[in-house]
Amino acid sequence: MPTGVAVGVDLGGTRIRLVASGDAAHRRWSRTVAARAPTLADLPEFLARLWRRWEVRRRDVEALVVATRGIWTAGERRAQERRLLGLARRVRVISDVEAAFRGALGEGPGLLVLAGTGSIVLGRNRRARYARAGGLGPLLSDEGSAFWIGREWLRAATRGQAVARAREIGRAPDAVSRIAALAPTVLRRAKRGHGGARAIVGAAQEHLATFARDVARDLHLPAPVRVSWAGSLMENRAFRGGVWRSLRRQGVAARIVAPAEPPVIAAHAMASRLARGLRP
Repeated sequence: MPTGVAVGVDLGGTRIRLVASGDAAHRRWSRTVAARAPTLADLPEFLARLWRRWEVRRRDVEALVVATRGIWTAGERRAQERRLLGLARRVRVISDVEAAFRGALGEGPGLLVLAGTGSIVLGRNRRARYARAGGLGPLLSDEGSAFWIGREWLRAATRGQAVARAREIGRAPDAVSRIAALAPTVLRRAKRGHGGARAIVGAAQEHLATFARDVARDLHLPAPVRVSWAGSLMENRAFRGGVWRSLRRQGVAARIVAPAEPPVIAAHAMASRLARGLRP
């Protein structure tokens, strides 16, 4: 039975990723999970089922770090930590973009452009001050995200069966994830030269670049600005390249840095430090 377990969780809009490690019978014990994301409300039961499947006793989970959407204030963090306290001795809840920034750029200054189901740009300067643009969710923001691209594609559907499909998807309980899932199709059509798809993809790239430019100016980041990325949409090399070109057109001298590690690994590293009684 594993002991001294540290768990890092990256809870996205569509997928959940988890890395756990500990000791069992004088050997290193580890598990990884990638699955359809539960809601934040359902996360405690999702994790409790994993502990049972892995035969992990809750008292042997030393630290749990959860990176999730929509967590920004200290009050929000504390409220979610209280809900998870029964699952581990020590619990920290942070925003998903904070974990992505740490994974991509560490503790230094720079910009992180995150575009998956949603979108946000997070920046940090040498004085450790953070600033952000976007990330207010599908109803208020998320321009340039997979959801935004899918929604614009559906909006352009104005004939016959396309209209019926758009209405069906828009009324579904999981409408956000279903609309975001259309983005790869739009990217493929844009690559093949489809005019409408190219216009939508180009506008998405401009939105993300504008977010990045505004954060760089807010933080007075000196050139060249270190810029990295995260999220399923930014994993597409062609799409990502268009964002960087747009950013340079908007006057930001960028030094593109590949992410050092994914957000879930950064969350797990924080949990490992927390398990040892260190500052995460």
